[in-house]
Amino acid sequence: MAMIITQPGVAEWREVPILDPQGRAVGMELKPFYDGQEADWAVQRGSQELFLNTRTYEVLYTGNRGGGKTACLLMSFAQFCGRGFGSDWKGILFRHTYPELKDIVDKSRQLFPKIWPGAKFNETKMTWTWPDGEQLLFRHMEHEKDYLSYHGHAYPWIGWEELTTWADSGCYTRMMSCCRSANPMVPRMVRATTNPYGPGFNWVKSRFELPLPPGVIYGPLISDPDIGDRRAINSDLRENQVLLRADPDYIKRIRASARNEAELAAWLHGSWDIISGGMFDDIWLRVKDAMCVQPFQVPPSWRIDKSFDWGSTKPFSVGWWAESDGSPYTLPGGKRVPTVKGDLFRIKEWYGWDGKNPNKGIRMLAKDIAKGIVERELRWGIHERVRRGVADAAIFDDTNNNSVARDMEESVVIDGVRYRGVYFDPADKRSGTRKQGWEQMRKMMAAVLPAEGQKIREEPGLFVTRECTQFLRTVPTIPRDPDDLDDVDTDAEDHVADEVRYRCRKEHRTVKGGKTVGLV
Repeated sequence: MAMIITQPGVAEWREVPILDPQGRAVGMELKPFYDGQEADWAVQRGSQELFLNTRTYEVLYTGNRGGGKTACLLMSFAQFCGRGFGSDWKGILFRHTYPELKDIVDKSRQLFPKIWPGAKFNETKMTWTWPDGEQLLFRHMEHEKDYLSYHGHAYPWIGWEELTTWADSGCYTRMMSCCRSANPMVPRMVRATTNPYGPGFNWVKSRFELPLPPGVIYGPLISDPDIGDRRAINSDLRENQVLLRADPDYIKRIRASARNEAELAAWLHGSWDIISGGMFDDIWLRVKDAMCVQPFQVPPSWRIDKSFDWGSTKPFSVGWWAESDGSPYTLPGGKRVPTVKGDLFRIKEWYGWDGKNPNKGIRMLAKDIAKGIVERELRWGIHERVRRGVADAAIFDDTNNNSVARDMEESVVIDGVRYRGVYFDPADKRSGTRKQGWEQMRKMMAAVLPAEGQKIREEPGLFVTRECTQFLRTVPTIPRDPDDLDDVDTDAEDHVADEVRYRCRKEHRTVKGGKTVGLV
């Protein structure tokens, strides 16, 4: 009979020799024992104990590399096999794509046959079946519409490996309707693992209120009356003594492999403060204190305009910009701050989401977005100053003599007064301009500090006021495309970053002899 130990503090860990085929000791490893007998598998102290023993409905197991999260996810389901539930205990475990299933299938083949010799894996059906009828299915789900293949099914246990590989929460939350059982004695649980990076970084971080305070393993209980309680549990590589005894140089290699402090924090400590290996993380950690400024009254000689990234099912993003002519601005307390001509300040923003589901749009009509833009400019007292902006070129695509841009240009009525509509010029989308735009952003972010060896700034910088929370939430954490490191991952929440990029590449119109030349 399988002996697995999931309760905290029960296993006694002993060092035992590793034997070669001739029976000679070639090393030492940690093995769990209970009542003098070697156990087939045992939970390790710390986050693994908490993950396997919490009965909160929805739990995210996050942290660094090497924390043993995948094995714990499998054992979260398997620990209830042989408990008398039989075929009522049924689980489904998802990866984002089919090829990604290989790692967790391989891990299950290492664990399950050793602990439950009677458990059988059907390669064609990608399903484990236990002698008493319990089943664990391995599946992939790439798009929210794939949920329809499972509508009406009952899986009291639902697992997700590497949750941040899903760009939004659609697949994850839709499947919760399947977390049920006709047997009232069967537990219901949703379990997920992830590392702190990937296209879904922002929605996962928001949903589980990450990061946890330093040194905290067990996250606060988050009540959700519509779905159920949830919490995050943070692992730490140093808890995995089995790995560290087997590979004592593992932490040294992690330190040597990390490209910067952000990546090291994510890999070694599971930090959610910044995304490791992202487009801007290396610069952001260095410049954020100088780049984030207090809101201020824009000097009358500065130019104000805006940028726009269209979205319907995905969020739209509007950013308002003040461009310095080289004159200083004044903070509320009276302090005058010098600027460089061409400095860009993101002074206001409007993000088209519901405030709960990152990367989910609100399907607002283009003409209503235009009205909302005018309303905000009037409320802020800048409407007369805002000049023509720059937007995603897709809004100019014509379908049956209609386009998003044309809808936004229609006049709007606010409090009985008719105002001119909102006009944009198309962003430069020639070949190569995406990567050039990201590089321009990096350059301008770096320019908020003097160049090395200099005491004053000489190049225009990119600044953001602290009230632009969507920029601060999404731009510093935007991940790179894993297949093209000079571009961002377009599955990520990139809408603010896109309209910032449009504005950074915007060329200005000059007037000569009463004629306008160049781009707006």
